[in-house]
Amino acid sequence: MMQLKQMKFKYFYQQFFSHISIIIVAFLLLSILFAHYVENLIYENKSDELISYGKAILSDLKETSPLDSDDVLNQYSNVLAARKMSFSMFDQHGQLYLVNKHGPAIKNLSEKEWDKVTKGKTLIVQSDFKRFGQEGVTFVVLPYTENGRFFGGVLLTSPISGSSKMIQQLNKYLLYTILIAFAVSFLQSWFLSRIHVHRIKRLREATSQVSVGNYNVKVNSSNFDEIGELANDFNHMVNKINQSMLEIESLENRRRQFMADVSHEMRTPLTTISGVIEGLKNDMIPEGDKERGINLVSQEAKRLIRLVNENLDFEKIRSNQITLFKEEIQLLEVLEIIQDQLSMLADEKNNQIIVESEPEIMVLADYDRLIQILINITKNSIQFTSDGTIWLRGRKEDDSTIIEVEDTGIGIDSNEIENIWRRFYKADISRTSTPYGEFGLGLSIVKQLVLLHNGEIDVTSEEGKGTKFTIRLKNDND
Repeated sequence: MMQLKQMKFKYFYQQFFSHISIIIVAFLLLSILFAHYVENLIYENKSDELISYGKAILSDLKETSPLDSDDVLNQYSNVLAARKMSFSMFDQHGQLYLVNKHGPAIKNLSEKEWDKVTKGKTLIVQSDFKRFGQEGVTFVVLPYTENGRFFGGVLLTSPISGSSKMIQQLNKYLLYTILIAFAVSFLQSWFLSRIHVHRIKRLREATSQVSVGNYNVKVNSSNFDEIGELANDFNHMVNKINQSMLEIESLENRRRQFMADVSHEMRTPLTTISGVIEGLKNDMIPEGDKERGINLVSQEAKRLIRLVNENLDFEKIRSNQITLFKEEIQLLEVLEIIQDQLSMLADEKNNQIIVESEPEIMVLADYDRLIQILINITKNSIQFTSDGTIWLRGRKEDDSTIIEVEDTGIGIDSNEIENIWRRFYKADISRTSTPYGEFGLGLSIVKQLVLLHNGEIDVTSEEGKGTKFTIRLKNDND
């Protein structure tokens, strides 16, 4: 089946022809109305002029004696002739009685028109081409009545050729005006249509760029009209898409980094476990070293379990899948529990843990998560401190409780402080062989847990002198 191709009518031509058609129709209507108004005005002025002469003739005849009436009529005849007008006097029977000069015959009136005149009404015909033997005239008939009785009247005519010429002249100027206005409107419509089409074309080109994956495209926008608002919405949409793509890219990078970090973390313990097992299986390990090998396998297995648990815990915290049960907790009790739990670990490195807090100091927190936070930080301090001191302090400050964990360890380089909160930061450090050991997921979990408590955590350190972690937890449920 042959598919019919749909014809396209460009938006530019739609805009252009719609503007032009509206302007043409408007000008034609206005010109017709104006021409009709001017024509009526000219004929009305001519009729008014004839009526004024007719009234003047009747008035002068009333005031003049019969002997002088011929002189009056002759004077008016000369005056009107100079203006290319003529008049006729008639009696109640329609008979003319002009002296010397003859005007148009009253008998050319129809019965209806004559009846109107005999009733004392003025007859006005603005244009007539059939009667009075001329090319066309405007004529008026004024009746002469006295005490309600009809005695005759006066008929005045004026050729309409002069009026026609005036009307033609006005129409000619009106045509010139229409042509000039049409030319101006043509250019203006073309210009405006080009502007609108250009703006839409830019939007179309920008949309094409987005469709091929370019999310940094922008278009000029404004609040001047709907197209400008559309451009605003387009830019907003592109920004949202760009942010989403950046977030997707970031997530993908994090996924790759996660896989690399997990692989790195698991490779060492798995290699150790595999090697020890192979040695035990093939009796390659001396009898005296077998127990040490089994302990090593146990430690590395626990390390793997801890790594998996930390990852699961971190993901739950990051995705807000855990619920905090906040309560008022005596801070001194918590710090003493940390001291007791980690005292043996501190003794291994000849460290001393000192608790400094008043019994009345309370903290609003989830008990289990607070213990988790402080154990991670304190273990970190023990790891990087030898033959030193670790302080666990608590104090009140305004509407918050301040918890400090300070050590006299090796400290952290100022350029590396912000990096300690990164997930698997220990893997990065181990690769560069820095002397600061490993942080793992511990501090990353600490940061997330403090934020879930709507708290703040900060770290200050000086290389070779020690590190201090400061936690600020508010004493309300905001």
